[in-house]
Formats: sequence, structure tokens, C-alpha cells
Amino acid sequence: MIYLDYAATTPVRREVAEAMLPYFTEEFGNPDSLHAVGRRAAQALRRARDTVAEVLGVLPAEVYFTSGGTEADNWAVRGIACGAEEAVLVSPIEHAALLEPVSRFRARSIVCRVGEDGIVSPDHVRDLLAKNTAVGLVCVMAVNNETGCVQPVAELAEAAHAGGAYFFSDCVQAASACDLRELARHCDALALSAHKIGGPKGMGALIVRKGVPLAPLIAGGEQERGLRGGTSDVAGAAGFAQALLLAQAEREAFVRHTESVRTLFEQSILDALGAEVHSDGARRVPNVSHLTFARGGTAFPDVLDLAGVACSAGAACSAHSAKPSHVLTAMGRSEEEALRGVRFSFGMQTTEEEARTAAEIVIQSYRKFTGGIS
Repeated sequence: MIYLDYAATTPVRREVAEAMLPYFTEEFGNPDSLHAVGRRAAQALRRARDTVAEVLGVLPAEVYFTSGGTEADNWAVRGIACGAEEAVLVSPIEHAALLEPVSRFRARSIVCRVGEDGIVSPDHVRDLLAKNTAVGLVCVMAVNNETGCVQPVAELAEAAHAGGAYFFSDCVQAASACDLRELARHCDALALSAHKIGGPKGMGALIVRKGVPLAPLIAGGEQERGLRGGTSDVAGAAGFAQALLLAQAEREAFVRHTESVRTLFEQSILDALGAEVHSDGARRVPNVSHLTFARGGTAFPDVLDLAGVACSAGAACSAHSAKPSHVLTAMGRSEEEALRGVRFSFGMQTTEEEARTAAEIVIQSYRKFTGGIS
């Protein structure tokens, strides 16, 4: 099986597993216990928080560990600028982890437009904020999880601040290819997830700048400065910190390698078949290729699975839904077109040989599936 679904999840890196292992075994203490075993666990948790803060260029007190990106998105929506009179402005291409809590927990929301290339215009956000002065929070993800398009975070944050709102960005898909320190410099809050960067599943972080109001998420404990009760996951925090450190240190090598294998993969398919690259022409992260084929529909990823290529039709969290991609329809595609999208994503483990072989499998499978019609 050739795995081309790294945007869904990545294998845990050996260095990450080694960093976590002691806290499953001999250093198993509860970091809230006052004895020596607990104190050592607390020190490990503190070191992990310090590492995350150093990588991002933020204060340790601005780092809140969570169970992943979904929880971080939910917490941001529910906890930042949560006054009853305040609205949230959100892009229509956000992950469901943000769109659903907006619809459930915020009494007022405003959905901005995106262009056909999937990019949110800062000028459009600025105009909406001028007309809606009660907006307290603007939410636009740094990198779209389906198309890989990169948003102009600095300009969007500037527009939000000029309109008197805080700016939050889901940076889950940005952590391998983008400069997180630069993103964090502009954001009032951002979300990260460990398992997208070679870390453990079930671990992430919400970064909230000092001075930004944040309501508690889970009552019943003093953990995370009294805002998220529950025994801290020391092993997960250690693994996340190590994964984040490695991902940002190796970012340039990651960009070079994944761009090379993606270009090889995409060009082979585009030369042979009628397919469209979504967000082509806009800035994209180099490890994501979202293609819409002329025919095929939702069954084509299953055909590729049986042929030996693991890919997806979009976000893994929505993989069991038969609905068309909300990202593609927001970009102006018809529902029928949106059902024909397939996402391929690459990692450092993807070889050029795998890219060539996978492209050939896609081409041959597509021709067989469609009766030779490209």
C-alpha cells in the first residue's frame, strides 16, 4: 500500500516515541501529586510547555494543552470573546471542528466569502467588520485541510484587529510547511494537533495570547491554569513538544521534498488525464494535492484503495459523510463537481518511486473505472 494521506494522520516518529516512553513506564506520576514522583512528572510537563512556547515564540503561560485540534477549535469558539452580544466572523472553508461549534454555541455568526481559489480576502473581512461592529472574533484557518491553500494570515489578522476583533487561526495543517513563529506573531490564538506532524493522536494545543479573555472549558480541576480540568497527559505533551520541535527545525527540508514528489505525481496525472488542481495559482502547502477528475464520483477513492493507494475525498473527520465537500462548494464548485474531489497528501516518507507508481495506479485505475474515458 502506498500511503498518500499524510494530511489525515502521520506515523509517530521514532524520536517522539522515545520521548514519550518514560512517562508510560517508570516516570508514570501524576503531575499534580506533591511527592517526588509527581514532581518529576510536573517538571516534564513544564519542559514540554516551555519547548512549545520556545518554538512558537510565545510565553509558556500562553500554551494550553488539549486533546487535539478539534478540542482547541471548540475551546477557541466557546471561550474567546464569548459575550452574549458578540458575534463571530468565520470563513466557510473551516474544518467542521470549528464550523459546528460556531453554529451550536454562538448566537450570532457571519460567514465571509472565499474566492474561486479558496482564499479569503482581507478587504472583504475589513468591509464585513465595518458593517458589523459587534464581531468579537474572526476565525480563518492558516492552511485548508482539503485543498492545501494558504491564507494571508497577517493581513487577515490586521483586518480583524482594525475592526476591534480578536483573530483565531486553526494552524493544524500548517505545522510542517509554514513558519509557526511567524503565524503566532499575528494571531491572538491558534490551534495545533500533534498527529499531523509525527506526534501522538489525542494531543494538541490552544495558544492564547496574554490579555485575550478565555473562558474555562472543563470544570473540576486546577489543570491548565484552572481552565481545563483533568489529569494532564504528560507522555502526550512530551511527544507533542518533540514532534513540534522537529517539524519546525526540518521545515525547509520538508517543503523541498514534498514539493518535489507532489510535482512529479501531479504532472504525471495531469499529462495523462483530464483533472483540475484546486487552488492551483494560489499559494499552497507543498504536501497536499487536491484533484477533481472529470468522472468518478465518491467511489474513486475506494477503487484506489483496492488498487493499493491510500488517499481520501477530503477531511478524515468527514470521511463517512456522503455530502459534497463544503470547501469546494464554497469555492463556487457545483455539488456534483465537489463529489469528484480526491485529496492526495505526502510526507517525508514518500519516495519518488512511490509518487511515480501511485500516479500510474491512479491513471490506470481511472481509465478502467471510467471505461477509458478521460
